[in-house]
Amino acid sequence: MSRGAIPGDEPVPTPERPAWERAFPDCCDWDGRIEISTIPDLLAAGVARADGGPVIDFRDRQIGYPDFAAAVDRIAAGLIARGLAPDATIGLHLPNTPFHPLAFFAAARAGLRVVHLSGLDAPRELAHKLSVTRARILVTTNLPGFLPVALRLLEEGSVDTILVGDDAEWGASTVAEPLPIPEREGVVPLASLRQAPVPAAWPQRTPDDVMLLQFTGGTTGLPKAAMLTHGNLTAAVSMYRLWTDDGDDALAAARIVCVLPLFHIYALTTVLLRCVRGGTQILLRQRFDPAEVIADIALKRATSFPGVPTMWVALLNWPGIETVDFSSLRSCMSGGAPLPFEVMERLSRLMGVDLSVGWGMTETAPAGTRLPARAERRPGVIGIPLAGFRLRIVSLEDPAREVAIGEIGEIAIRGPNVFAGYFEQPDATAEAFCDGWFLTGDIGRVDADGLFDLVDRRKNMIISGGYNVYPVQIEGAIYEHPDVAETIVIGIPCDYRGQAAKAFVTLKPGVEPFTLEALQDFLGSRIGRHEIPRALEFRDALPRSPAGKLLASVLVAEERARSGPEHP
Repeated sequence: MSRGAIPGDEPVPTPERPAWERAFPDCCDWDGRIEISTIPDLLAAGVARADGGPVIDFRDRQIGYPDFAAAVDRIAAGLIARGLAPDATIGLHLPNTPFHPLAFFAAARAGLRVVHLSGLDAPRELAHKLSVTRARILVTTNLPGFLPVALRLLEEGSVDTILVGDDAEWGASTVAEPLPIPEREGVVPLASLRQAPVPAAWPQRTPDDVMLLQFTGGTTGLPKAAMLTHGNLTAAVSMYRLWTDDGDDALAAARIVCVLPLFHIYALTTVLLRCVRGGTQILLRQRFDPAEVIADIALKRATSFPGVPTMWVALLNWPGIETVDFSSLRSCMSGGAPLPFEVMERLSRLMGVDLSVGWGMTETAPAGTRLPARAERRPGVIGIPLAGFRLRIVSLEDPAREVAIGEIGEIAIRGPNVFAGYFEQPDATAEAFCDGWFLTGDIGRVDADGLFDLVDRRKNMIISGGYNVYPVQIEGAIYEHPDVAETIVIGIPCDYRGQAAKAFVTLKPGVEPFTLEALQDFLGSRIGRHEIPRALEFRDALPRSPAGKLLASVLVAEERARSGPEHP
C-alpha cells in the first residue's frame, strides 16, 4: 500500500471504458468536455446564458443576472479596498439569503478564499474554525440568530471586522425581525462596500487556486477544512451538467427550490453553482417549511426540488400531501445521507416522478454518482459515476488492492473534482489517499453492470459476534414499519456479541409506542438474525446537522458517556 499520493502528484489518466458504460444513459454525454475554470468565469458564463433573466427569487422579489453580477463586482471592489489580498480568507456566517451568493461570488472575484460557518455552530466552534483558517473578516447579517454571535466573536478577538448585511434590504422577513446594526469599531455595513471604485484589473485566479475551505468530518476524526479549488468546484458543476437523464438541467426557464443551506457543499454546488452556470432561477428560501415548498411546486410551478431525507420524510407525512399537484416537477434529488428505499418508493409514486438518488462527499465537491432512470432501483443502490472521474471498490485491509465484483470494500475515487487536501493537515491528507485515490470511508460494492451500492460508513460499521453489521440496512428495514417516522441505528457494547444494534425511533403522530419484541418480530423476515436490534429507544426528535442530516455520532457519544470508561 502506498499512501500519500494526492491530487497534483501525477495527472489523472483518461478513463478507459469501464463496466458502467453499459448503464450510462444515452441522453447523457459520457465523452463531454469537463469545464475546469474559475468561479468568476462560471458566473460570466451563466450571465451570458441567462440573457437577462432572474437568478434569485427571494421573498417574492426577483434579482436578475445582470444586476446580480454588477452587485458582485461592487462588493468585490469593496473587499479589495479594505486591503484584502488574494488568498486571504473570509468567513461567511449566513442563513439562506441573497447575501450568501453575493458574498461568495464577490470573494471569488476579489481572489479570496471562503470558509463556510454554520448558523447552528456554538460560538466556541465558530472561533475555532475562524482561528484554524485564519479568517479575520466575517460576513453576516443582522438577524437575531447571527448578529449577536458575530458581535461576540468580535469582542473576543476572534475576528477584526464583521461585515453586516441588512436583512431589511430584501423586504419583510417571516422568520425574525432584523436587529439594528450598531455603530461601533469593527462593524461595517455590507452596503458600504458597494461605494468603492472598481479596480483597473481584477486579481487573476487559476483552477488550481483554493476557493473554499469547507469543514467536514473527513473519513475519520474531528472536523477538518477540506481545500476545494476553483477547478474542483467548476469540474463538479460540469459533471452534473453532463448528466441529463432526469432533465433537471434543461432550459434556463427552470426553477429550482433551494431550502438546503447554502453553507453546505450539497446546496452550494448542486443548486447555487450549477444553477448559476446554467442561467437557471433559484427559488431561495430561508428555511425548510413544508407548506412553502408545496406552494413553490403547486403554485410557482417549480421544476426541481433537491432535499435531504429528513425533508422528504416531512413532506411524505404532511397532511393532505396526496392532493398536491406535483405535475411541474421534472426532477427531485435526495442527497446528504442515504434515503430509505421504502421512503423513496412511496415518494416516487406520490409525485409521479422517480426520486433521483446519488452519492457524493464534501471532498468530491460533492460530485459522485447518480442512478440512471432505466437502472434497477433497489435498497442501497447509488448508481454509476458521473462522467469525468473514476470510482472503484478497494480492500478494507489493503486499499491499494481493488476487490472483485460483488465484494464489499471501501469506495475510492480520483478525478478533477477531488479536493486538494485538508488545510494545513498533511498527515491527515496523506492518510486519506492511496496511490492517488481518495479513500472515502464509505463501504460499498459494485455489480457486473457497474452499478454501485452504498452499504454504510466505515466508521458506523458494527461488529457483532464476528459479523459486519451495517446500520443503514437495518434502518431501511425499520422504515418499512408503518408507525415509524425516523430512525437511527448505532452499535452499543454487548458482553455476549461485543457489539449489538440499538434503534432510536421517532413515531408518526397519533400512534402508540411498540415493544422491542414487536420490532424484532417485524424485522425477523427482513434482516438477518445477527442484525436484529437488541435495544430500542423512542425519542421525540433525533439529532440532525444544520443541513438536516440525521446524526448518529451524537447518539454514539451519548451511549459512550452512559456506558462509562470501560466501554470506549
